Amino acid sequence: MPELIVSNHSYAINGILLDKDGTLLDFVSMWGSWSEHMLRHFGSQLVAELRQSGRARQLETGLEPGQELLFTASHLWGTVHGPDGAVIDYDRNGPLAMGTMGELFTLLTWRGYRAGLSWAKAKELAELSGRLADAELERARPVRPIAGVLAFLEACHAQYIPLGVVTADDTLAAEKHLEWLGIRHLFGAVVGTDQVGRGKPFPDMLELACGKLSIDVQGAAVIGDTNGDMIMGQAAGARICIGLHSKQAGAAELLPDADYIIGAYEELRLKGAAE
Repeated sequence: MPELIVSNHSYAINGILLDKDGTLLDFVSMWGSWSEHMLRHFGSQLVAELRQSGRARQLETGLEPGQELLFTASHLWGTVHGPDGAVIDYDRNGPLAMGTMGELFTLLTWRGYRAGLSWAKAKELAELSGRLADAELERARPVRPIAGVLAFLEACHAQYIPLGVVTADDTLAAEKHLEWLGIRHLFGAVVGTDQVGRGKPFPDMLELACGKLSIDVQGAAVIGDTNGDMIMGQAAGARICIGLHSKQAGAAELLPDADYIIGAYEELRLKGAAE
């Protein structure tokens, strides 16, 4: 059985399950861009609807249509914005990082309802904004691999270590993003939140992915960038749960349930069964 070495400790493993966003691909590059498109579209439509109904004063803050949402989105989805409203960071344990698409849409719908729309109209605008944001994402394809991840995945592949993805994203979208990165073929299983009754932090996704890989979850390693990933792994009884956080300051507070926290994939080593 191959071994995964972290912090000079060796663990015999039968497979590795990885989160997607923030673990395989750069989170801000992908979901920061999507969030900006989503909030801009929703904000513009929200202003138009309120002006048409004579209630636009509720959003008259001196900002351009849509910007009001960008500058207050940190309270909505857990994103951090620069002076121009662009997403520059995110809360690893916030809604955008850990929530499902359905949960994000519900939060946006609630924002529209609080601004004065009916729940039905706010839900309609949220879904339309989602389609428009998805279309812009498809055109731009702003995906970047996390530093060091490609070499690590190739090393796992060379050792015949089964790999799987467990993500809060929907499965079809996740597979598309992996295709954009050119790494879909490396994974024997991709499990999105739409395949289970309970998403992270519950163990369902990990258990399903291990079943698809025909491995025992108790021999699997889990790598992720949120504490939800760590809780999922611990609840399923995974062999080892490794948190990934490039900013080591404060990482222990963000990933309290991780067995180990690494700042880069270069901190992991593999040892083949025959070595």
